[in-house]
Amino acid sequence: MPRYKLTVEYDGGPFAGWQRQADQPSVQEAIETALRRLEPEAPGIGGAGRTDAGVHATGQVCHCDMAKDWAPFRLAEAVNWHLKPAPVAVIGAERVADDFHARFDAVERRYTYRVAVRRAPLTLSKGLAWRVPGPLDLAAMREAAGRLVGRHDFTTFRSTLCQAKSPVKTLDALEVEATAEGVAFHLRARSFLHNQVRSLVGTLERVGAGAWTPERVQEALEARDRAACGPVAPPDGLYLTRVIYPDA
Repeated sequence: MPRYKLTVEYDGGPFAGWQRQADQPSVQEAIETALRRLEPEAPGIGGAGRTDAGVHATGQVCHCDMAKDWAPFRLAEAVNWHLKPAPVAVIGAERVADDFHARFDAVERRYTYRVAVRRAPLTLSKGLAWRVPGPLDLAAMREAAGRLVGRHDFTTFRSTLCQAKSPVKTLDALEVEATAEGVAFHLRARSFLHNQVRSLVGTLERVGAGAWTPERVQEALEARDRAACGPVAPPDGLYLTRVIYPDA
């Protein structure tokens, strides 16, 4: 069966997350349903990242096996037709090796978290960014972010429900960017722990607001204790933006 790599964009608001669930809508289910309208016996798909409820993507990747030898462009067009009206779109498709795996072959994942700094409620960006009244101290957040980059035990910054065997991860980058709406956090790593990005962003927001010092972030990291974490940022502002593979 030919295998295809699909790059997917979605608004995570209506979904209980990427992964298929028994009684709630998921992005995986939406794509699998669309594929089975093309080929009723199409097997399940594999995704590069299991985004949580309300988390978005501009560059999620999944692989699928099809019985027919589809032209990639035609496959993307056909899947998008059957995805309507769900806020999910295949923005790229390509034929890949039969042993390609969207999750296990990935060498880097990139996330962006959007923060809108304003007192007024969000209207056009509601559900697509985290509104904080601000202002936020970028220099302080950048100093604190620098203490988190590298290989660490991130027990403090992962969910108590995280199923990863080890809390040790290497965070390759955590950049804090000033944007027109407020602040964007850009994170890069081979893989992340459950709720790691939102835990880091929520903690850094406390630094920007002046409630925490950069030194306290260092202490929280070294505590290796979930209770030492700052507030967890809501899912609204989080986007999986790109998944990197060895041939990219």
